[in-house]
Amino acid sequence: MRLGVMYDRDLPPEQLVPFARALDETSVHDLWVVEDLGWTGGVSAAATALAATSRLRVGIGITPAPLRNPALLAMELGNLARLHPGRLAAGIGHGVGDWMRQVGAAVPSPLSLLEETITSVRALLRGERVTLDGKEVHLDGISLVHPPVVVPPVLAGVKGPRSLALSGRVADGTILPEGIAPADLPGYVTRIGGGPGHELVVFAYLRLGDETEQTRAAVAGQAGFLGVAPEQVAVAGGTPAEAAAHVKELWAAGAATVAVRPLGADPLGQVQALLSAL
Repeated sequence: MRLGVMYDRDLPPEQLVPFARALDETSVHDLWVVEDLGWTGGVSAAATALAATSRLRVGIGITPAPLRNPALLAMELGNLARLHPGRLAAGIGHGVGDWMRQVGAAVPSPLSLLEETITSVRALLRGERVTLDGKEVHLDGISLVHPPVVVPPVLAGVKGPRSLALSGRVADGTILPEGIAPADLPGYVTRIGGGPGHELVVFAYLRLGDETEQTRAAVAGQAGFLGVAPEQVAVAGGTPAEAAAHVKELWAAGAATVAVRPLGADPLGQVQALLSAL
């Protein structure tokens, strides 16, 4: 049962280093960085966080497959994994459809692209020579000169039924977005399938104290993303004890890693309060 913390995309990039160093002094297992259109790059953020810390695993949640050539992505991930063995987790996903269209990166078959990207990236990180003439990915005898000694897990950040099944088939783990309730998690686990080593990472909003306008806006936006009513978006909220109970319920329902995303002021203070309650 692992606990992670997300560095929220709205926080200034220059605060990442002190944030990561502060987390490195706690018992938190992971720091997760994000890559959303117009905010910051996930690979550069991960590199910064890894260099600033000595213990934390740093997760990228997620790099959109349409924006990343798999050979280049494997080169970047392999470099980080060589420099920081055993401390990287790489998430790859479809990317938000509207954002991919905005940058001219939408593809005819997102499922094929994700499967071919994950499959080829994992093979390259294992040191294999890859030739693939797929629907969306085309590689001809590509290999890494410096493959990592400790191969990082490659996880799929997905939510739809077919994408979940794809993740269970080809990825080392699955990343689920914020807002999924513990009671609904077993259904996701069933749709994913996967073997005994398949890691399930669940992102979860963390909001201690009274609800704020930021919280309401985040929940409303996530409700649209998940296709549910706002009241169905789960939040680890209330008192530290209530938030800790929510995290424990996610663990009990099948999450191997729960990565909380603090909302509102003093994100590090909220994390410390949660740790004390846990």
